[in-house]
Amino acid sequence: MVAMNIQLDTTDFQEKLSSCFRPWQRSFQFWVRAVDIYTGYKVFQLRVGFEKNVQKQEAMWERQHEFAAEKIYNMCSDLGGFFLKVHRAKLKGDKKDIVVKVQHPGVQELMMTDIHNLQAFALYLQKMDIKFDLYSLTKEMEKQIGYEFNFLREADAMDRIWRFLYENNKKSPVIVPRVIRDIVTRRVLVMEYIDGTPILKLGDEMAKRGISPDGKVAAIARQNILKSLSLAYGRMILRSGFFHADPHPGNILICRGAEVALLDYGQVKDLPQNLRLGYANLVLAIADSDATRAGESFKELGIDTLSKCEDEQKEMLKLAQGMFDTKLPPGVKTLQPFSEESSLKKIAVEAFPEELFSVLRTLQLLRGLSVGMGISHSCAEQWRPIAEEALYNAGRLTDKDLKRSRRHITRRKTGK
Repeated sequence: MVAMNIQLDTTDFQEKLSSCFRPWQRSFQFWVRAVDIYTGYKVFQLRVGFEKNVQKQEAMWERQHEFAAEKIYNMCSDLGGFFLKVHRAKLKGDKKDIVVKVQHPGVQELMMTDIHNLQAFALYLQKMDIKFDLYSLTKEMEKQIGYEFNFLREADAMDRIWRFLYENNKKSPVIVPRVIRDIVTRRVLVMEYIDGTPILKLGDEMAKRGISPDGKVAAIARQNILKSLSLAYGRMILRSGFFHADPHPGNILICRGAEVALLDYGQVKDLPQNLRLGYANLVLAIADSDATRAGESFKELGIDTLSKCEDEQKEMLKLAQGMFDTKLPPGVKTLQPFSEESSLKKIAVEAFPEELFSVLRTLQLLRGLSVGMGISHSCAEQWRPIAEEALYNAGRLTDKDLKRSRRHITRRKTGK
């Protein structure tokens, strides 16, 4: 018994000693990988400059992005995650399945180490290469991720979004799990179990059921899934301002009837009224391809830009579309922030409001889903009526404005 106690004490000491050095080890690994990825891009940038064919350039950029993405994925995988989560269980005396999310001890320190490394890297990038206020984005990221370590806050967020989507619509566009309140703590979250297929495995599931992933039925299902998810976000962001801010594929399940379930409410954002309405105005600018309005909306939102090109308004609209819509600007197949032809090179974003980062990130994740599904979908066009409603309710649009807008949309659709 004594020997066992000594062994346990020694093990505990070794674990504590190891944990002291983990942030340093993590930082070293991050910088080795980050420098390798960044250097690879710089070398590629020189090489692609010798290719004059635009289509070949785009193909080369695509291969480079895939190569870098694999390295980033491996880095994230090797560094490891932060939560031990989505455990399936049952409450005593209850037949229904539940999900228990448990937080590892000591993970917050490691997460903050990663964030601070990312902030230092962002400062370097925005000074040397990407003319965008990346540091402000990482500061908002630090604040948002810090919230993820409080499961009581996540439970409150889940309840609030559930009430908004279910009580203010005839039918909620997405399924939101219900929290089992009695046994939620700061480090343990318990919720109902949602039966569904992870969106990344949807193609495999269709194949099992004899549905061709490339067929018409699958295409319609994908369109309905994306529209439902996008509609939920349009309503959350533009009507409420309080929204789920982490729609990556791991948080999306597809249930029976192509219903979409949205999981993990650790990252949510409560957008201030002025930014919610400013963004609604930008949505209309993008939907109408109105470059003047896009520029005005950027100023209203506190996005400070510095033009480095002759056709400033055209590039400003392309920048707005590239940042805040799921559909890429006309003629653009992929966004190349390192390219000299990038809107970010021509219109430098010198200041970006931290509060708006969650909207930007959400739109980029939704675009990733859209591209991954092979669907050309514009959130701005889908959200136009919601944006108009938000501005109308705030007294910023009149009945006359709405009628004029409807006539404009009709002319665009009919070509008359």
